[in-house]
Amino acid sequence: MISLKGLTKSFGAARILNGIDLDVPVGQRIALIGSNGAGKTTLFRCLLGEYIHEGRVAIDGRDPRRDRTAVLRLVGFVPQIAPRLEMPVAALMRYVADVTGGRVEEMEAIAARMGLDVAPIRGRAFVKLSGGMKQKLLIAMALGRPTRLLILDEPAANLDPAARAVLFDLLAERPEVTMIISSHRIDEIAALVNRVIELEHGRVILDDTVSDAGALGSSFAIRLATARAEPSFARAAGEWGLTETEPGVWIGSIAGPDRLRFLGFVARHAGLVAGLSIDEETAAAGGGRDVVVTASR
Repeated sequence: MISLKGLTKSFGAARILNGIDLDVPVGQRIALIGSNGAGKTTLFRCLLGEYIHEGRVAIDGRDPRRDRTAVLRLVGFVPQIAPRLEMPVAALMRYVADVTGGRVEEMEAIAARMGLDVAPIRGRAFVKLSGGMKQKLLIAMALGRPTRLLILDEPAANLDPAARAVLFDLLAERPEVTMIISSHRIDEIAALVNRVIELEHGRVILDDTVSDAGALGSSFAIRLATARAEPSFARAAGEWGLTETEPGVWIGSIAGPDRLRFLGFVARHAGLVAGLSIDEETAAAGGGRDVVVTASR
């Protein structure tokens, strides 16, 4: 699907990518990690045909610069930083649909799944949207059309927990699509990938397969008990999609890739939490199994 041979990119005297050789087969899901300045975003821009570079880049046998229109029809891209587009939302979605062969209705349906109703913002300039709205719309435009490759640069940035869970579900529904996902938090995307590539100073310093990546669509049933009522905790629990079914008892479900983040949320309220159970609802290879975490006071 992707072939890089001796990919090198410099800006003036600064060499950002330094002779990268990579082959990515169809259907592989890669976590691209590395510190700021390691070259992750530059690599993405080369894949998208935006930069002149040394070496060879091919996507499905095509050069992203020479055959850019054909390549971009294959690729769904979510940038780390939303572009400053003055175009109204409706016109932007129509433009993307026309260029990629997608359908605006499908993009709107994906946005709705993430909690964004497009109807009230159709006439609003994209640049005037909130960070969360922009991110949901960018994801909807990337996923709401035919694509064989997804390039996602910090895709969960600016998303609330409920929208993050939907994003993971959306990616789980596309097991045949090749994915490259950049994130500063490997724990966040560990369950989404089956290969990890780390860049440092423009070179690949780690390239390893993940033998047990976990189910893309895994989820966990949550039962959390609190010792007393606390408004700030109630607001945060609501953002995680938890519901207080009886005084001090919170029930809900979280996406598998959000498990560690959720435990961090619990740890921040350790003095309030009286008990916690986490039961896996979907296992990696069929048939659920229980993963129970308990805490008592």
